[in-house]
Amino acid sequence: MSDNTPTNMSHPAQYGTTAEHAALFPIETGALEDLHAHLAALAGQRRLLDVAYRTIDTPVGTLLLAATETGLVRVAFEREDFDTVLASLATKISPRVLEAPGRLDAVAAELDEYFAGTRHAFDVPLDYALSAGFRQIVQRYLPNIAYGHTQSYKEVAELVGNPKAVRAVGTACATNPLPVVVPCHRVLRSDGGLGGYLGGLDAKTTLLELEKAA
Repeated sequence: MSDNTPTNMSHPAQYGTTAEHAALFPIETGALEDLHAHLAALAGQRRLLDVAYRTIDTPVGTLLLAATETGLVRVAFEREDFDTVLASLATKISPRVLEAPGRLDAVAAELDEYFAGTRHAFDVPLDYALSAGFRQIVQRYLPNIAYGHTQSYKEVAELVGNPKAVRAVGTACATNPLPVVVPCHRVLRSDGGLGGYLGGLDAKTTLLELEKAA
């Protein structure tokens, strides 16, 4: 990679789609994908890839997964608009963002197992760089809520040592950058109501029913 190689490797849409590239530069089918994979591998080897991402299909819709060298940093629902999410990652983490599925293989595999009902806890490393202060405290606590169980916002506030911060717990759950993996869907209102959810209430219901069934 020469000194003239752009370091801003953000979402491919900025530079046109694969189909548009193929029209401009007619080459064998699949060659562009191979070239992209080679670029991603090379960027990783030379430590030029700060944020890798990929998408996967799940029972709650398509999810975007993004990871730094530290660990999984973002799980996004399609309703959040993936282009907006990637732009935010480029601003808050690093402009060197590239579609590089390999870094997310382990995460994708564990999510597949989770949605199949065979995995009850995630083992992948996490990067909480998108959270700070009390929000991060709450989000780091959430994996302690056991699979198939729920707690109220009030209970979580008490368990993290700030009983009066019920509303702040709700905000921490609503802004959780790692939904599903960091299970904010297991936090409900004191009356049993669902409360809010970044992926929408249908997604929250699906996740709770999945865990209940398993």
